[in-house]
Amino acid sequence: MVIFATEKIGMHELSEQELVRREKLTKLRELGIDPYPAEAFTTSHYAKDVAEKFEENATVRLAGRLMSRRVQGKASFAELQDATGRVQLYFNRDVLCPEEDKSLYNDVYKKLLDIGDIIGVEGQLFTTQVGEKTVEAHKLFVLSKSLRPLPLPKVDAEGNTYDAFTDPEQRYRMRYVDLIVNPQVKDAFVKRTKITNTMRSFFNDRGYLEVETPILQPIPGGAAARPFVTHHNALNIPLYLRIANELYLKRLIVGGFDGVYEFAKDFRNEGMDKTHNPEFTVMELYVAYKDYHWMMEMTESLLEEVAVAANGTSSVQVGEHSIDFKAPYPRVPILDAIKEHTGVDVSEMDEDALRKTAQNLGLEVDETMGKGKLIDELFGELCEHHYVQPTFITDYPKEMSPLTKAHRSKPGLTERFELMVNGKELANAYSELNDPIDQRERFEDQMALSEKGDDEAMFIDQDFLRALEYGMPPTSGIGIGIDRLTMLLTNNSSIQEVLFFPQMRPEKKGPTLTAEEQTIVELLQKENPAVLKTIKEQAGLSNKKWDKAIKGLTSKSVIEVKKTDEALVAVLR
Repeated sequence: MVIFATEKIGMHELSEQELVRREKLTKLRELGIDPYPAEAFTTSHYAKDVAEKFEENATVRLAGRLMSRRVQGKASFAELQDATGRVQLYFNRDVLCPEEDKSLYNDVYKKLLDIGDIIGVEGQLFTTQVGEKTVEAHKLFVLSKSLRPLPLPKVDAEGNTYDAFTDPEQRYRMRYVDLIVNPQVKDAFVKRTKITNTMRSFFNDRGYLEVETPILQPIPGGAAARPFVTHHNALNIPLYLRIANELYLKRLIVGGFDGVYEFAKDFRNEGMDKTHNPEFTVMELYVAYKDYHWMMEMTESLLEEVAVAANGTSSVQVGEHSIDFKAPYPRVPILDAIKEHTGVDVSEMDEDALRKTAQNLGLEVDETMGKGKLIDELFGELCEHHYVQPTFITDYPKEMSPLTKAHRSKPGLTERFELMVNGKELANAYSELNDPIDQRERFEDQMALSEKGDDEAMFIDQDFLRALEYGMPPTSGIGIGIDRLTMLLTNNSSIQEVLFFPQMRPEKKGPTLTAEEQTIVELLQKENPAVLKTIKEQAGLSNKKWDKAIKGLTSKSVIEVKKTDEALVAVLR
């Protein structure tokens, strides 16, 4: 038997509700019920099946989480939530317990189960007098006892909702709770899987091979970004989490594959904001004997198909904009875009002139920035946001594109495009540079930038150069940001909404609050300071629980109660 003689488990101080749940856990075991049984529980239906495939008096077997309960003596209604939704359950004491022993209903169901517990039921379908399709429970199984209360919203008599689990910090940090109490959150992740599955089918139907390449790399190549560094003890060498998988995929093209792609986890040791996470997913595709013109047409076809698969139409709502992924998309050279939106022609400018132009246009630049970065800054800060509908920005200067083939007819430029959607880059693609001598010179130019202080300049990858010297066919490659594509197709402005577990800052450990104290704090977070009487009415606590919670919050220095001429006021510290 487990005895909880302390109110602290590890570093966590248990709340009153958590202590009560642990006492119930012990009582279940005393009754001979294993609250965490080992055997499988076979189900026959999901919650949605009850609504969609309803058959009166049919026997069903379901499992899920107990989300609400209304006990009325010998009878009770409850809601069960599984992966597909919710279904109403009906418990009748004499049906659940046809023999003399009524403890399964009177003790286990009524007293020892809590909202959030995972249960199994077996019973019969019927329709209530108000037309609700319901499962009458004939058997009840305890499958997992929940030891923490769920942060479920409360609705008062006027229909006002309180304590909804909407704080982004808490939602992202405790995604498992978010998915339980805000099941609509799942929709974005279901669409994400549709997006990647559609892309895979699109590539597989064309005969391209999905591959895997190293995440730990001796050279962080394929992009201009700051890498994460680690150390391999056995080899006694530094290794880098990949910033891109490009150079390894090109090695496979050298090796004889005509088309390869990978959904890759990349890592960049840079900033975090609503559109950047240090760990992100990119799909990269490389196809031999193609160029960037072919790649533009392929990208249009791919994204139109993906949009339709995710939403049933090529047009999607993104914030206040309706964005249409139907092909074709405009093509705009980057230098023309800069001229159009700034009024300045930078095509013939050297580095010093570019730096002065950027400064005159109000941009912050420094001496470490070469010509390519200066042009990138001009476009990114002053032009990029204008391209809401899908638009190919093409023909980047050579200094911006160290892995790209020189333009066939425009000296100093390269055969590269970036796809802009909703004012952000969604994809980056090239006619790939396959001249090993030119590639070596480009890498050396990057090293010169590194020596000037550019910590995002590319490393020289000698093995990749060696591979190119064996000969790589003309090739076009593209990288598409899966996180950003999912944001667009699910109308989410934050990358955290399309990542199950986004990177978070270390959790601040404040004082442990009881559920009642937390309720008061959440109300004060919406209105601070607030009249104490108003907060008490909104909290809906009994006098005893209210007094105990206020004393607890003041003793923990979470709130301060002040007296004004009009009333007592609570202030959140």
